[in-house]
Amino acid sequence: MTQSSKRAIVLLSGGMDSCVCATLAARDYSAAALHISYGQRTEGRERQSFSAICDRLNIQDKLVVRNDALRVIGGSALTDENIAVPMGDAGGHATGHDIPVTYVPFRNAHFLSVAVSWAEVLGAAKIYIGAVEQDSSGYPDCRPAYYEAFNQVIKAGTKEGEIEIVTPLIHLRKSEIVRLGLELNAPLDLTWSCYSREDQACGVCDSCVLRLRAFAAAGARDPIPYATATGQIVES
Repeated sequence: MTQSSKRAIVLLSGGMDSCVCATLAARDYSAAALHISYGQRTEGRERQSFSAICDRLNIQDKLVVRNDALRVIGGSALTDENIAVPMGDAGGHATGHDIPVTYVPFRNAHFLSVAVSWAEVLGAAKIYIGAVEQDSSGYPDCRPAYYEAFNQVIKAGTKEGEIEIVTPLIHLRKSEIVRLGLELNAPLDLTWSCYSREDQACGVCDSCVLRLRAFAAAGARDPIPYATATGQIVES
């Protein structure tokens, strides 16, 4: 391995998917973790999870960046208090087939741009991101074609053109991500997925419902606290 090929950056929001991604990156590379706050409703709690996960995985190189543009632009329930966070339904896809109001317009492009810049400075060859297409909220910037295109942009627009975005979870269902996390001993107990609360997960928003459904399908108990009894239900 060359020195650059030993380094990787992981975009770590503090959520379940990014935590599993970070565990993979820390296992296989000298990992550096990037967290971007953008004025989302639960940014304080997500930052707390980021720090705790880094400590558990012994990730020493950490960068926290604030992006005020996404908050100012708005257009998402995560950044605009005037747009209500949707509740997940009782079965099937939590948000139907339409792109939900929790989509933050072109968010991952902002995140990846920072990651690529930092990768050039660190000499990192890989950028891990926990994007998931299957069994998720249907965000357009979580599709495989998006990352294929972004990798072409990196090749054309960086000094060496050798940095690669990797998406190890993109084809997995949420329950498979839970199982993988448990196999890897990922610190899922430190993660935060709720879109609306910072004290206890609400258990009823789109993100909580997807997460709880995944743990139930995996036959496991979600280790984080919930404000409703829903969080204690595990399917047999």
